[in-house]
Amino acid sequence: MGGTSPTKPAGHSDSPLATASPPGARSPLVVGLVGGIGAGKSEAAAAFARRGARVVSGDALAHEALRQPAVVALVVGRWGPAMLDDKGEVQRRKLGAVVFADAGERQALEAMVHPWIKRRIREEIAAARKDPAAKLIVLDAAIMLEAGWSDVCDRLVFIDAPAALRRKRVAGQRGWTEEEAAAREAAQLPLTAKAARADHTLDNSASPEHLGRQVDALLRLWGLAPTPAPEGP
Repeated sequence: MGGTSPTKPAGHSDSPLATASPPGARSPLVVGLVGGIGAGKSEAAAAFARRGARVVSGDALAHEALRQPAVVALVVGRWGPAMLDDKGEVQRRKLGAVVFADAGERQALEAMVHPWIKRRIREEIAAARKDPAAKLIVLDAAIMLEAGWSDVCDRLVFIDAPAALRRKRVAGQRGWTEEEAAAREAAQLPLTAKAARADHTLDNSASPEHLGRQVDALLRLWGLAPTPAPEGP
């Protein structure tokens, strides 16, 4: 996809994201966020949410997947009961250390959880489409391109930030070591490939206000926010 491409406007309502729609236009628009670990996809999703978007979180659905009894049983069957804490819940960081160290183990986990997550993403988007107040749906899922979940999206937005800043964020927010972050990023598509697939790029290397202004510009481009009236003479 690369670069900026024409977009389809969403349906009309009194919401801040309202715009008029021609007959037959698809509404609401579904936008997927992609980028490197620590780039701030969730921050961008929150910025869209503050402007009226419905957000579907792939990370939240992944957590939900690992709480399903059938999935827990599969995890224990392959990696043993040591993967569970004293409450019987999967220890995600411990499991991550195993699966991100071995591609075969990671693929085994993906086979357990990805079909469930994909179904839940589609259910969440279908539910949002039935809500007349939803004019924009944002899918925040780190591996949507790798897992093949991006086919539900009308647009892809690449969230960009320098590597040093991303590492700092990951260490501060998630407590991951550089080795842990590198192992997870190595399991994803290269950033150049993600950027090339995207329709737009947001720079998330500065302040929340800087990011918000870019989000506002995208909404105007998509016809989902009012264009400011020109100033008088």
